[in-house]
Amino acid sequence: MLPAETKPLRIGVFGGTFDPPHVGHLVTAVNVRHALGLDLLILMVANVPWQKVGTRSITPAPDRLAMVQAAVESVSQLIAGDHEIRLGGPSFTADTLAQLADEYPAAELFTVVGDDAAAGIRSWERADEVLERSRMVVVDRPGEPVRLDPDIDWIRVEVPRLDVSSTDLRARWRDGRPLDYLVTEDVLAVIAERGLYRSEGVS
Repeated sequence: MLPAETKPLRIGVFGGTFDPPHVGHLVTAVNVRHALGLDLLILMVANVPWQKVGTRSITPAPDRLAMVQAAVESVSQLIAGDHEIRLGGPSFTADTLAQLADEYPAAELFTVVGDDAAAGIRSWERADEVLERSRMVVVDRPGEPVRLDPDIDWIRVEVPRLDVSSTDLRARWRDGRPLDYLVTEDVLAVIAERGLYRSEGVS
């Protein structure tokens, strides 16, 4: 927690599984931070991403947190968030925002989502709480913007289109193909040191 006199007033929350975090995540984060003039942007690592449970093996949360910490260590005003990991259980944005509101009571919160997630916002657990506690930011790729709920006051931020997939990156690592320039060197080091993505279904 930051000292009171240095607490940020505009905080973005960019949640995800980050399995692994890649350049697409970083490009999105720095562009949103710049566009909205954020004091801080938190890459919030999901503890148990409820949308993905049962669809595939998910790398343990401490390993994913370590990769995100490595990815943002040298990036100004970006930090890795472990709030959902410390809370335990399935990760819900409403709970995360409540924690941040307690931690930074004077801050304006922004929830950053991709266009697919934005289109399905009403299916989220306690979506009304998310909308009450934060401004919604949708990341647009160049081209035709996705159609969104008109009753929500969306903030749109366009970022460069980088077709990088965490699923593809895991497969590339298992196959021995290079991940250079797709993830940072520090993230590559964490993957190697912790023996991640060695085989399908093994973290």
